[in-house]
Amino acid sequence: MAKLEYTFKTDTLFKMLFVKHPDLLKNLVAVLLGIRDDSIGQFEITNPEIPSESLGDKFCRLDINMTVDGQRVDLEIQVRDEGDYPERVLFHWAREYSTALAAGEGYDQLPRTIIISIINFNLFECAEYRSEFCAIEVSRHTLLTDKMSLQFFELPKIPLEISAEDHAVLWLSLFRAETEDELTKINALGVPVMKQAIDAFHSITVSPEFREIERLYAKARHDEAQALRHAATGWRHEHGT
Repeated sequence: MAKLEYTFKTDTLFKMLFVKHPDLLKNLVAVLLGIRDDSIGQFEITNPEIPSESLGDKFCRLDINMTVDGQRVDLEIQVRDEGDYPERVLFHWAREYSTALAAGEGYDQLPRTIIISIINFNLFECAEYRSEFCAIEVSRHTLLTDKMSLQFFELPKIPLEISAEDHAVLWLSLFRAETEDELTKINALGVPVMKQAIDAFHSITVSPEFREIERLYAKARHDEAQALRHAATGWRHEHGT
């Protein structure tokens, strides 16, 4: 069983693939939001760049920001549970929401802001792979506003059985896939958008552009890990431990 060198969860590949193929991104977002992609009138990626000069920064994020029919949508992939993930997502939502108001506009002009997180770990104690949080009154469950939506898709919880009819599970299965056999199984269902996504994936992974960006990103991660190890060693020597 051939293990993939890179997967759909690889940060740089995730960003590059969907920026270069916005039609695939539009379909993915529509499926995860439970709407038809042909019902979306306005769709724009607002941060298409991959900032190579800041790949080593602690707060460098390779998420994808979009405007979808006037809504702000942020899509991100998180491979490891590094702690405080709900607080991190809430912080990202607050930043996106608070920066949407132009000078002179009223608060009623603030857009609905949605954070979509595809996560490779279990976060909630439930069987469902999809969870959505919004601002509601805790006892009456009255919605305060529809401007907040935090949506989580937990990859370990998606069904192992896949079918051509369930496009949400198909998309998430692409993100879960670790082997070429898993991609082949998805492709064999004959769903055109899945074939397009897998073809785009293979095309990106062999491109010199991706290889160079991934090299820089891997070096930045290595350098950061080295710096943390040196800092920890220095602290132990300083404190005699």
